[in-house]
Amino acid sequence: MKTTKSNIKNKKLEVNVVIPLFNEDQALSGFHKRLITVLDKLPYPSKVYYIDDGSSDDTALLLNDIVHKDERICAVQLSRNFGHQAALTAGLDLAEGDIVITMDGDGQHPPELIPTLIDRYEEGNDIVQSQRINDHKTSFLKQITAKFFYGLINTLGDTRIIPGTADFRLMTHAVVLALREMNEYHRFIRGMLPWIGYKVFILPYTPGKRIAGKSKYTFSKMFTLAEDAIFSFSLVPLRLGLITGGIFILLAIIEVIYVLTFWISGQQSTLAPGWSSIVFLILLTGGSLMIIISLVGIYVGQIHQEVKHRPIYIIRSIIHA
Repeated sequence: MKTTKSNIKNKKLEVNVVIPLFNEDQALSGFHKRLITVLDKLPYPSKVYYIDDGSSDDTALLLNDIVHKDERICAVQLSRNFGHQAALTAGLDLAEGDIVITMDGDGQHPPELIPTLIDRYEEGNDIVQSQRINDHKTSFLKQITAKFFYGLINTLGDTRIIPGTADFRLMTHAVVLALREMNEYHRFIRGMLPWIGYKVFILPYTPGKRIAGKSKYTFSKMFTLAEDAIFSFSLVPLRLGLITGGIFILLAIIEVIYVLTFWISGQQSTLAPGWSSIVFLILLTGGSLMIIISLVGIYVGQIHQEVKHRPIYIIRSIIHA
């Protein structure tokens, strides 16, 4: 049976919202008020999953207070900081709503956009993916690194990821179930969703202003995310090693032919010892080999972590009314 817009609207949906948090005690109260204001106006019942990703500030205390004031709120505390993607996964594993919305709790993902996400879902879309519009408030460095990140991913990866998309999206329960089947340790949900292949609607939006605090995505965390994105969805780096090796073999053959021409013409005495060029070639070849070995090592390291089958996250406690 084909799902139509009228069929969806006639169904009583449950909306779940999954929000990972890490040291957001300064922004949490303001964000929660905005979120609840939006959810109260929806014609559907809702439930909110706050995932405390090992915060070291007063985030846990604030969540405890929020939970006891509203039965729709569920606070999940992880045993330590497992990372943004792991925290999202924890929330998605718990959410059982007909539609699940994931977003950050710092205000940059505006809760006021939730009704629009639901409207696009009611048009028959399985995934409503937000796309950040450059509002010229983002730092130049952030714009450059983001452009480089998506360009590199789409060049090397087998799955195309639309630039500007983040973890502010709506998914049907079927999509969430599909994600649960993908239990790899190194997770890049932005890449996993296009791989699944459900119907996607791209919703451009202007990011809101951070309520308080600063971004928790440090350079090292961004680098780790980029590494997971590249090595989880592409074998191109390994193919680059084969190409590099082929180029060096070709250069070696050309050099042999070049030297043989001196011997054939009887001009071998004009050949200079050229120790510097030999050292240069050794260093260049050695450096290339080290790069390729390192790439292979990263793949082997990720395989090593996968085969141990360690959990993606560990829940310390779940608090709800």
